[in-house]
Amino acid sequence: MSEELKKPYNPTEHEESIYRKWEESGFFNPDVCVEKGVTDKNADYFSIVLPPPNVTGTLHMGSAFMLAIEDVIVRFNRMWGKKTLWIPGTDHAAIATQSKVEKLIQKEGGKNRHDLGREEFLKRVEKFAKENHDIIIHQMKKMGCSLDWSREAFTLDEKRNLAVKTVFKKMYDDGIIYRGHRIVNWDPKGQTTISDDEIVYQEQKTKFYYLQYGPFVIGTTRPETKFGDKYVVMHPDDKRYASYKDGQKIDLEWINGPITATIIKDESIDMEFGTGVMTITPWHSVVDFEIAERHNLDKEQIIDKYGRLLPVAGEFSEMKIVEAREKIIEKLKKKSLVLKEEDYTNNVATAERTGGFIEPQIMNQWFIDVNKEFTYIFDTLPNIKKGEKVTLKKLMLSVVENKNVNIIPDRFEKEYTHWIENLRDWCISRQIWYGHRIPVWYRSTNTHNRSNEEIYCGIEAPKEIDPDSVKTTAGEWVQDGDTLDTWFSSGLWTFSTLGWPEKTEDLKNYHPTTVLETGYDILFFWVARMILMSTYTIGQIPFTYVYLHGMVRDNQGRKISKSLGNNIDPLEMLAKYSADGVRMALLVGTGPGGDSKISEEKLKAYKHFANKIWNASRFVLENVGNMSRFNLDILVEKDKEILKEFKDFTSDITADMENYRFHLAAEKIYHYFWHTFADIIIEDCKKTLRQTQDKEVESAKQLLYYLLTEQLKLLHPFMPFITEKIWSMLPDSKGLLMVEKWPTN
Repeated sequence: MSEELKKPYNPTEHEESIYRKWEESGFFNPDVCVEKGVTDKNADYFSIVLPPPNVTGTLHMGSAFMLAIEDVIVRFNRMWGKKTLWIPGTDHAAIATQSKVEKLIQKEGGKNRHDLGREEFLKRVEKFAKENHDIIIHQMKKMGCSLDWSREAFTLDEKRNLAVKTVFKKMYDDGIIYRGHRIVNWDPKGQTTISDDEIVYQEQKTKFYYLQYGPFVIGTTRPETKFGDKYVVMHPDDKRYASYKDGQKIDLEWINGPITATIIKDESIDMEFGTGVMTITPWHSVVDFEIAERHNLDKEQIIDKYGRLLPVAGEFSEMKIVEAREKIIEKLKKKSLVLKEEDYTNNVATAERTGGFIEPQIMNQWFIDVNKEFTYIFDTLPNIKKGEKVTLKKLMLSVVENKNVNIIPDRFEKEYTHWIENLRDWCISRQIWYGHRIPVWYRSTNTHNRSNEEIYCGIEAPKEIDPDSVKTTAGEWVQDGDTLDTWFSSGLWTFSTLGWPEKTEDLKNYHPTTVLETGYDILFFWVARMILMSTYTIGQIPFTYVYLHGMVRDNQGRKISKSLGNNIDPLEMLAKYSADGVRMALLVGTGPGGDSKISEEKLKAYKHFANKIWNASRFVLENVGNMSRFNLDILVEKDKEILKEFKDFTSDITADMENYRFHLAAEKIYHYFWHTFADIIIEDCKKTLRQTQDKEVESAKQLLYYLLTEQLKLLHPFMPFITEKIWSMLPDSKGLLMVEKWPTN
């Protein structure tokens, strides 16, 4: 027996060296597994991409939860004998990363990115991203993640940039990407558009005002947007307003004097809410914008990009919203147009990265049209025919409705369908410097008329046209200054990481990926966009299964956050309780879609379990001698019964693993090892081993050694470090446990 096993288990002495052995073996790479004969070349494949963590800082317990689940999936499939690929990578997280660096620059002396200039600023961002990348990779390795580092990708590297530009041009040529004036989420503080997922809703107490608008009563929390309100909208079936006709004009007194308003009848109005009448501000409300679009109404901007009122506000022009609100109400009160006001609590949209209040604006931006019909060119999707007219929305819905993509747990399928059915065109342009630059160039075609503009979209910059071929002198080509939404590049993740747009062997062998494991909070923002991009671009689903995990919460069920003082640093917990202890604590008791409750007590309990495994293994190896192979035929009847029960148990665990019930498998293995193997079987064997009857003693030794080795295999996906270490000390150990075959009957 190894001398190391005689000492108490100290994970800090072993984890780093064990991970180094795994890396040096090359077995994280399925190609190496095939070359060295540990995986059959004709075996089925299993592939999964790592949801790329943002290069904005260190990983958190939610990240550790995700990594633990994915490594369990990967290690199980590798042991099952599949060609198993787990692709690593990181996300440039454009807005988040740029925002972090801008804050650092401001601390240096009040400077901003414009003081540095685009080129110098981007150098600073890239340096910051590289430093954080290295920290994140180190943390993944500390967790024991068996990722194929030879295939590591970055959402902003050259290969991904080529993929992004290729898809953009294809969508542009198909008329799916367009530039147009539509309403977007505008962050006045960050000076950029942002996506829905970058919005944080904060509860605030405010006032709800009831205002007299001619013969009608309207309600609002935002009187500062009402200067341009010249349409009053009601449901066509509302009998209270049957006397008013669609398009009818009415004169009334308003904030800055008399105005003429127009009656609009629209079925979207909720007759039960308030008075059933509302005025609309199309420039600053998504709902109002859509009403205005349906009825071809005027749209007027009231608030500028910096959150200040425009000249349409008259005497309130140039004022900030908060400053102007009370003064506007004072003026309305003097006109007797404020009927009453109430205390009101509502959720206000703020930008996640800057904290600025979101101000919807109509802007000229780049969009993906999810409702535009185009001819499908692939014949690879079961329910979509080549040559059929489809939309992106139809593609996204059909693959889930027809179970080409299966969401675990399936209750999220209804939420997915509802969200896609109500999906609006996706704004993909951002007014920041860090990210994939939009591959579009502009130039004036007439030096005397700058409004005449030529547009070029391409993978490479446009070549200058021979001056002799045009009658007027054209201006120089200028690339669009905006960058693309981060989700655009991460939407290509499953196939761009496998080498697309090249027709690589990886793409042929490992796509569609088998499963995507990620948080339920980004089902719509990332998972849906991956389905969109993959079905549109290459005619394949990106994955067959989507396994959704929840959030990590404290023992009281509260969200972990710095403000609550319950933040848990995963690196500290790994050092204190071992990677194996942390992984088990996160996994046990947490099924698909469920939130994981974590506490130091739970972490401590699974560190104790690791000690139990170590001590039980020591007892077995002290007593079996230099056993080199099993001979289960010599087992006595009572041991044969234990063996049969264990094989049934193994089949049960395998079924859980194959059906993504990892939380159940982990708990069952824990209880079997501790309460059946250690507490009952070993204790009974102690009595037998003290006897002189050779047959029963040899049977007990064979049983103990077999049960230990097979349990190490079952435990390995969950607790890879300690199981690998013990495996290396077995008398018949010939290689790494990570590529041993999963137990079968």
